[in-house]
Amino acid sequence: MNPNLHSSPEHEFEAQLGLPEKLPQGESILWQGAPDFKAVALRVFHMRALCIYFGILLAYRLFSGIYDGDAIASLGMSMLWMTLLSATCLGLLAYFAHLICSTTLYTLTDRRIVMRIGIVLNMTFNLPLKKIQSAGLNVGQHGVGDIPLKLDEHNKIAVFHLWPHAKPGAWANPEPMLRCIPDSQKVASLLSDAWAKANQVDLAEQTVRAAKTDAPVYADVQSSHSGLNGEIKAA
Repeated sequence: MNPNLHSSPEHEFEAQLGLPEKLPQGESILWQGAPDFKAVALRVFHMRALCIYFGILLAYRLFSGIYDGDAIASLGMSMLWMTLLSATCLGLLAYFAHLICSTTLYTLTDRRIVMRIGIVLNMTFNLPLKKIQSAGLNVGQHGVGDIPLKLDEHNKIAVFHLWPHAKPGAWANPEPMLRCIPDSQKVASLLSDAWAKANQVDLAEQTVRAAKTDAPVYADVQSSHSGLNGEIKAA
């Protein structure tokens, strides 16, 4: 992570990079990171599908123009305008993806997860590890993945405040999500250990208990209702 990328002038008010105030004595940062630009462009804005879509439109215009006998100049001008419009649309989405990545900073400490998000209006969400019921891990290509966080029933954040840092489809009970982060398995392991320590849970004991009851065990641990779910899924 390039710290200069995430310390632009609008974040000069931060007492510490990515944090609204300095950490209390005894609390330490375990990891800081931000979404991967390529993953955000492809997964959030579906750039690959849009490229195919615009390519099909251009091909259709070309072949229909040839079939209808359009003049070469007229067809060429039409293709040029369609190409420019398509490139502009893709460029704007790519720039939006860049803004999301450059203004977002996730911080994991031994007590909480802090999400600094927002392009125009910056918001910071403090998620104490003791308030997190479970977490998942969806790993994509090159280890870039998502870590959705299920909060307890007394703590909810509107999905419109979180997007795109929210689990897709979880509208009724929005789940904050560390989106498209590199080395996601390493971050999930750090989170799992920090959560267990904060909640005074023995991961090894939980794993043995799950094995004795024939319960499925994923990654490091699959605990009960208040545990940390380390299930790894392919994106």
